[in-house]
Amino acid sequence: MKLVTALIQPEKFEDIKIALENLGVDGMTVSEASGYGRQSGHTEIYRGKEYNVRLIPKVRLEILADDAQADDIVGVIIATANTGSPGDGKVWVSPVDEVVRVSTGERDLAAI
Repeated sequence: MKLVTALIQPEKFEDIKIALENLGVDGMTVSEASGYGRQSGHTEIYRGKEYNVRLIPKVRLEILADDAQADDIVGVIIATANTGSPGDGKVWVSPVDEVVRVSTGERDLAAI
């Protein structure tokens, strides 16, 4: 099993969610996040004064998947989130040793 984690631009979330549902993903955790990478934030002008904004708003997706589906999930996220501009986000995959569904006690793939 794998945990696919992605940080994406908020305006891309709906498109990615639809693409993942079309792939057969039926569950994910979504949370708001903020951060910066190589782009180091951006400059905004408010009331005529420039401000450096270091933390950029992002959406964090976490999806539990079996090993075979994890690569497909990563591919869909990358294809849908990519604008070709800095700040498109990151995707990483982590191994998961065990998953337990709290309500039923089901374990591993049955719990996903």
